[in-house]
Amino acid sequence: MSTPIDAPGRGGRGLARARLLWQGLGAVAALWAAASFTFLVQTLMPGDRAMLLINMAAGNLTNPSPEEIAAVNARYGFDDPVLVQYLRYLGNLLRGDLGVSFQQHQPVLAMIGEQIGPTLTLAFSALVTAWVIAVALTLACTAREHPLSRAASALQVALATIPPYWIGTILLVAFAVELRWFPVEGQHSLAGLVLPTLSLALPLAGYLGQVLQDEFARVLEQPFVTSARMRGMGDLGVRLRHVLRHAVLPGVTLSGWALGKLLSGAVLIEAVFARQGLGGLLVAATSARDVPLVTGIVLTSAAVYVVTNLLVDHAYRLIDPRIRLS
Repeated sequence: MSTPIDAPGRGGRGLARARLLWQGLGAVAALWAAASFTFLVQTLMPGDRAMLLINMAAGNLTNPSPEEIAAVNARYGFDDPVLVQYLRYLGNLLRGDLGVSFQQHQPVLAMIGEQIGPTLTLAFSALVTAWVIAVALTLACTAREHPLSRAASALQVALATIPPYWIGTILLVAFAVELRWFPVEGQHSLAGLVLPTLSLALPLAGYLGQVLQDEFARVLEQPFVTSARMRGMGDLGVRLRHVLRHAVLPGVTLSGWALGKLLSGAVLIEAVFARQGLGGLLVAATSARDVPLVTGIVLTSAAVYVVTNLLVDHAYRLIDPRIRLS
């Protein structure tokens, strides 16, 4: 016979399984929506796809014969009904087949696999750097009557409004071209990662800093903070051990969105610093109208975004145990 203590345990496990199932369905729905959108882009794109492939293979504009066009349509199934093409497209995605690049004639998945590493390294290093800057400014300046506190708030607003492309250009000219502290191109060195990382991290640190500062100031007024001070805990200890844990939750939510923004921003930053990655691959694929490669990169970015948001959701429970208990 079950005890009253057992029932909540089973109920909690059931809720946890239901939540995981709901999150999994949400992730699948998001990826399905991204895949459907990219299919529509391929299908509705102006121009004849067979003509596009023939001209890309020839390297210039040609006037192919009807037989050549019919052969390309038959090879890629362009003449099939749209619903048949859509189902075949989804079936290939389920098997991990993103198609073959129109321009490079290589599997899209292999091309993305070669370039995704540098982009993810840049995005995650920028995210970590932005958090370090935002937390440091928040701990040092929030709710302090000091000119530096007001200066830090103004700096956060300024950073949040400057595009990463401008910051990257300024950093490149100042610290790579003029001062020569960092290499202009540094694909395989840690020093070459510094300026691109700062270009993406500084604007994000401005956003995070404003969110953290508002929440930090609110938490500082809570009764448990006053209680910790009455027990003799110092100001820095109160801020680190009690206030920061509660104040970072809105910033953690923002991080899920931020990583998607960092991935898109990496396109421009990789171009500024001549870095390898998905950015350069996407620019080349877009200019060449290489639809399978473009859609493969879009789907990969969507998958990274979905996985990141799942991790953010679980990070909530690690940061604040009350959410696990609820």
